Amino acid sequence: MLAFGNLWRCQRVQTTKILSQTQVHQHFVLRNNYHKEPVPVAWEKPGIGWTKLNFDGSSKGRAGKASIGGVLRNHKAEFLLGYAESIGRASSTIAELAALRRGLELALENGWGDQYVWLEGDAKTLVEIIVQRRKVKCAQVQKHVSHINSIIPEFNGCIVSHVYREANRSADKLAKLGHQLDKPQVWWDNPPDEVLTFLVEDAEGKIIFRRR
Repeated sequence: MLAFGNLWRCQRVQTTKILSQTQVHQHFVLRNNYHKEPVPVAWEKPGIGWTKLNFDGSSKGRAGKASIGGVLRNHKAEFLLGYAESIGRASSTIAELAALRRGLELALENGWGDQYVWLEGDAKTLVEIIVQRRKVKCAQVQKHVSHINSIIPEFNGCIVSHVYREANRSADKLAKLGHQLDKPQVWWDNPPDEVLTFLVEDAEGKIIFRRR
């Protein structure tokens, strides 16, 4: 399996034959990967019965104009749904959380609550906050975190992972596209042209070498 930073697994029930035929349990498992050489990075398909959500937030400045975006795909790497929108002024952390929250809400609205869901973003600290259910001082951030943690149990189970930005390009592009939108946009079945190349390369398993 290609290295992609830190991976946490969490869910309410035990499952069979998912990613690499591993078992997912009711606690978090942390894997740390340390690299000195360039790291091969690629987007990974979820297992059968899983829906994968890649999400990202974009903020211009410490609390400037912000937007969100994300994409949901199945075990064949087929595009299911994409979304993007401007959310006004917000920090990068709020934008990342808003992107994750919106993706989860859309997954439920489209009837994928009976699926296992793999949540993947490139903001490592945010991922750690979610999976460790850490309390944060900022009330606005805590509000998003609490809401996200209340949605996750609606699915059969979940995996939450950090991935390098090179493997999160589709979500990153959608988040940046959100800056240009006057109202929230959701794409079903057919993604916007701006992300087609990234979706195809992800599906093909294109490897990008990241230098650290």
